Amino acid sequence: MMATIKDVAKEANVSISTVSRVLNGDETITVMDETRQRIIEIAKKLNYSPTKRKKTKAVQEEKATCIGVVLWGSKDDEMNDPYYLSIREGIENQCAEKQIVITKLVRLKNKVETDLNELDGIIVIGRIDPNEIKSIYDKSQNIVYINDSPDPNTFDSVVVDLEEATKSILKYLTEIGHKKIGFIAGAEFVQRFQSKEEYASEARIKAYQEFMTSINGYDPEHVYIGDWTTYSAYELMKKAINKGNLPTAFFIASDSMAIGAIRALFESGIHVPEEVSIVSVNDIELAQFMTPPLSTVKIYSEQLGRTAVNLLAERIEGREIPLKVVVPTKLIIRNSSKSI
Repeated sequence: MMATIKDVAKEANVSISTVSRVLNGDETITVMDETRQRIIEIAKKLNYSPTKRKKTKAVQEEKATCIGVVLWGSKDDEMNDPYYLSIREGIENQCAEKQIVITKLVRLKNKVETDLNELDGIIVIGRIDPNEIKSIYDKSQNIVYINDSPDPNTFDSVVVDLEEATKSILKYLTEIGHKKIGFIAGAEFVQRFQSKEEYASEARIKAYQEFMTSINGYDPEHVYIGDWTTYSAYELMKKAINKGNLPTAFFIASDSMAIGAIRALFESGIHVPEEVSIVSVNDIELAQFMTPPLSTVKIYSEQLGRTAVNLLAERIEGREIPLKVVVPTKLIIRNSSKSI
């Protein structure tokens, strides 16, 4: 049976209209280069061939706003954390609604010579040194940072109130009886080509230290810092288990890390939440389907992307004053935590 456009859309995990526009060469469609390539490859694999349509004169003559998205990690890094994929989805969806074209996706982990100065603006995801960004794009007024605010007097930014999120988790755990609360997180870095400098004031670490100190419960022996991967959290929790004197609860800085930590507890015969409660951050889609379902703080990651697009559009249209938008969070209690 001949493949249909619906088959291509389903396998590529995009809409039918997106497949149609990509395969018909619509240059105004706002999708990442990787998404465009994936659609083309799947269409070839399924032997699907669209009927070409002529572009209307209006589409040909329209002068679209063109932007770029800049991030540090590789495609594999991004695939390992659905949080960042959700941010990108928010950017793409909002660009589609505002008829903004994403023409460049730049990954800086492996430095390549690139010049983005022909673009109307860029969105930077993560903590990347502004000097690195300046080397590829020098219109500072048309840059929006997501998850970082390196200079609020210069750049627009969209950030999450991670300090308040951390306090809400720790307050919840102490209210249900936990006094010994461990902490597992990844080290934060400002990304540079020459070096990685640890970002010591990462909000979750700072808020954890302050809160636990305020209740006379801070113990550096219960703090474990690795990198932001599932495997790292697995190894860190193994280390905590082997050390003994295990806390009755752990605050884990991301859902992806929580998956690794819970696996380590399971392998050691330690039950969640009967023996150790777990609460994390992000509320990725998988969190509600874990065993047990994961208590977590919801970060509205798609909204981060959408808000960044709105801010950038305003700057391109002439707003001169930089804005910093702080997106709130929401604590969601599921079955990975319980009172003692």
